[in-house]
Amino acid sequence: MRQGFPLARSGEVIGLLGGSFDPAHAGHVHITREALKRFGLMRVWWLVSPGNPIKARGPAPLETRMARARAVMQHPRVEITDIEAHLGTRYTAETLTRLRACYPGVRFIWLMGADNLAQLHHWQDWRGIMQSVPVGVLARPGDRISARMSPAARLFAPARIAGRASALLGRADAPAWCFVNVPMVSQSSSAIRAAGGW
Repeated sequence: MRQGFPLARSGEVIGLLGGSFDPAHAGHVHITREALKRFGLMRVWWLVSPGNPIKARGPAPLETRMARARAVMQHPRVEITDIEAHLGTRYTAETLTRLRACYPGVRFIWLMGADNLAQLHHWQDWRGIMQSVPVGVLARPGDRISARMSPAARLFAPARIAGRASALLGRADAPAWCFVNVPMVSQSSSAIRAAGGW
C-alpha cells in the first residue's frame, strides 16, 4: 500500500468519519466510540479533509488539524488519516469511489451525524453515496426530526435498518442506512472556533 494510505485487509468492516475536524473535539470522539459499538465495525478511519468544498472559509492547516485529531482521539481501533489529500479528492462521492477501488474486498461504512443527514441532499452525488456504501447515522443535539424528515431519509426509507438491529449494518449491502440515538455531547467545532479556542 502506498505511503499515507492506511492498511486494510479484505473482509474488514471499516467506518469512515469524514470532515474538516477544525478542530477535532470530544463530540467526534464520542460518536466514533458509539459507532464502533453499534454498527459492527472492526475499525474507524477519520478522514481529515484538505478542505470543505461547502464552506467559504478554509480550515486551519492540514498538519495542525491532524495533530489535534491524534491528540484528541486515542483508540487502538481508530486511525487518523489524510488519505483524501493523497487521493486528490474533494467530495465524499469521489473519495468513496477511489477507496473502494484501492481496497477491494474491504467493507466501508460511511458515518455521519444526524445534522449531515438533514442536509445530505446538498452534497454532490448524494444518491450515489447512499447507493455505494451503507451509512451509519448518529443523532446529535437538535437534529433528530429534521434528519428523519430529510429528502435522503424519505427517498431511502425502504433501505433503513432499525436502530435495534444496528449491528447488522456492517454486513449489509448498499443501499442501507441506520439511525441510532446516542447519549448527547453538544460540543461543536464552530462553537470552539467562535469562542477563540482554536
